[in-house]
Parts: sequence; structure tokens; C-alpha cells
Amino acid sequence: MNVKLVSAAEVKNVLTFKDLIPLMENALKKFSEKKIEQPVRTVIPVRESNGFLGIMPAYSSQDQALAAKLVTFFPHNTDVPTHNAVIVVFNTSTGVPEMLMDGEVITTMRTAAVSAVATKHLCSVEEPRLAILGSGVQARSHYQALSTLMKFKDVRIWSRTSANAESLSKELGCTSCNSAEEAVKDADVIITVTSSSKPVLMKEWVKPGAYINAVGACRPDWHEIDPALMNSAVLYVDSRNAALKESGDVILAKAEIYAEVGEVISGQKEVVKGKTTLFKSLGLAIEDVMSAKLVAELLSKTE
Repeated sequence: MNVKLVSAAEVKNVLTFKDLIPLMENALKKFSEKKIEQPVRTVIPVRESNGFLGIMPAYSSQDQALAAKLVTFFPHNTDVPTHNAVIVVFNTSTGVPEMLMDGEVITTMRTAAVSAVATKHLCSVEEPRLAILGSGVQARSHYQALSTLMKFKDVRIWSRTSANAESLSKELGCTSCNSAEEAVKDADVIITVTSSSKPVLMKEWVKPGAYINAVGACRPDWHEIDPALMNSAVLYVDSRNAALKESGDVILAKAEIYAEVGEVISGQKEVVKGKTTLFKSLGLAIEDVMSAKLVAELLSKTE
């Protein structure tokens, strides 16, 4: 067995949002059309370190893509990333492992690409005001991904660590805000990418008709969105089954899910217009699997 090792640098060298965004659009569509074999993510707690190990396999027969991501989330890490991942790519005919690929870059980019897809289909404002709550890798990648699809009238960033918000704002040429309320005032598009387990975005701060990408709070007992906002918005998810099992934002608010984004892409559901809209993103294994296949194809062209 000869397994090829693919580093984060190699992934980053070939993967672009230009290629990834349409691929994620296709992945979400196929998932909601039930053309993907994928269980809900298995999560194992590592209680001594307050960490988690997630196991995420998926298979697409149409794409001949079979892989599994192993991802850890240790929120108290300081000197190393809080998220770490590897993706094992298998031969679909023999089941033999062919690649062991770094999963950090793919996770960062595909998450933002999915939010970009959702924004494309659910937000009707052509040049929106953007607010980002959070200042980590996902804040940066979301700005980059959405910037490939649209221009912004202005961009404001808030983080619980003000120095981080100021640093990212300077890097991206945005405005740093002293509070989340200030950041989201009059925003047309809001992105929440925090590590908070308690709400950071309140209903009374949000302009009616705004669109929200809610990306943090990946545990069933965590939520970063005010329950009142969850219940007043038209709620879209990547996976109904996953949201009802994993999303504290959905579970704790007892929020009603209107549709999966893939159902909108495939024409199974109409977009509800004129109301505040929220997409709760949890991340699907098929997003990682199809991203890994794309990386493998791109790398083969450089050899």
C-alpha cells in the first residue's frame, strides 16, 4: 500500500475559491437530492482536555469520491490551532487508501465557500453592508470567499479580543468595531464565526430583512444566536438531520427549519423574500470529500 501524503502547503497552492464555490454548490445540491451516502458526523468527547474528535465519512458514486475526515476541536488550544484535521482518500473500486491529506486548509476554505453559496442564493442585496463577528481563520476566509462573488459597501469586524479585530481589520482594509451591536447596525449580511457558547448576536440589533451566515456554535449545548432571532428568521440549514442533532442554535431555540440550502439550489424549495434570513452551517462530510477529490485532480496536473 502506497499512500501519498499531501501537506497543507500543497493544498493551499492549488485550491481556490473560484473552483471551490461552484463545487460546494454542487455538493449541497446532491446532498439534498439524496445522491450522497453520508451519516451524521460522529463526535467523541475528550473530556480531560475539553476537546472533541469528529469522524466524517462520505461517498458520491457520481463523482467516484470516497473519503473520511478526522477532525479535532480543542477550543482551549493557544499555541496550536483549535481545529486540526486529516482526510483519508480511498480508491472507490478497491477501497485501498490512496492519499492522506491535510484537512485544515480544506476545512477553512470549504466552510467559507458554502457560506458564499448560501449567500448567493439567499441574499438579494447586490452591494451589501457586511458585518463579521469573530476574527479568526474563518473570519478571514469568509471575507475572501464572499469577496469573490460580490462587492461590499462597507465591512465592519468585531471580536471579543479587540486587538485581533483591529489586526484583521487592518489586514483586510475594514473597520474595527468596539461592540457587536455597532458592527451589525444597518448590516445587510452578517457572519458569525465566533467560538462563543452563548449568544453574541441579538434580534433587536439586526435590521429587518438582513441575511445571516451562522457558522459557530457547533455543539448541541452551544449557541451564538439569540433564540428570539432564530425563531423570527426564515431558517435554512445544510442538513436537517445534522442541525437537529448538533446545532445548539436550532435545538435550544426549538427553531423551525424551513429548508436545506441544497433544496433551494435544486429548485425543491422557493426562497422566502423580504424577511430576515439565516443559514445555519455545520459542515458536511461530502464537502470535504469533494474538496479532497478536487485537490487530488489539481495536483495530478502539476506532476
